[in-house]
Amino acid sequence: MPHAEKGLAVGLFGGSFNPPHAGHALVAEIALRRLALDQLWWMVTPGNPLKSTRELAPLAERLQLSEQIAKNPKIKVTAFEAAHHVRYTADTLALVKARNPGVDFVWIMGADSLRDFHRWQRWREIVLTFPIAVIDRPGATLSFLSSVVAKTFDYARIDEGDAPLLARMKAPAWTFIHGPRSSLSSSAIRKMAKG
Repeated sequence: MPHAEKGLAVGLFGGSFNPPHAGHALVAEIALRRLALDQLWWMVTPGNPLKSTRELAPLAERLQLSEQIAKNPKIKVTAFEAAHHVRYTADTLALVKARNPGVDFVWIMGADSLRDFHRWQRWREIVLTFPIAVIDRPGATLSFLSSVVAKTFDYARIDEGDAPLLARMKAPAWTFIHGPRSSLSSSAIRKMAKG
């Protein structure tokens, strides 16, 4: 797990990154800038429990490719979930919280993930652990409003203009961040590679 001093604002950006691409780097850069983060942990997961692992590249390969794409020195690429045998986001966030008292964290996710977020194990617990920044993704701008999570936690949504304050807020708190979007997707890249 990367090191973070007390008082820092740190973004948590997890995913399979199978493979990582410029769209992921764009989300990370937008999050760093718009949320006024001191660090962003690019967390390469052992595998998404909701996705098939049949086409999943080895963790070491995804980690290495992520390090090549994540050029900003504020981005810390890590795969600590594998070392701790953690598979579910709720468990990851509980571990991060327990190990880093005094650090202000924000969970970062693409708007495309918000659609199915209510299928994640203990999704309500995730929303109640750390504030969440939802970053715009192509084709997901409007659908996020109708998501179960957006409706359930509508009262906790903050204005996008207050995004730099999000890390310092008590959960539940979330915002939707508009900005440049990349149409790249890992599944499309895998399909082209097979091609």
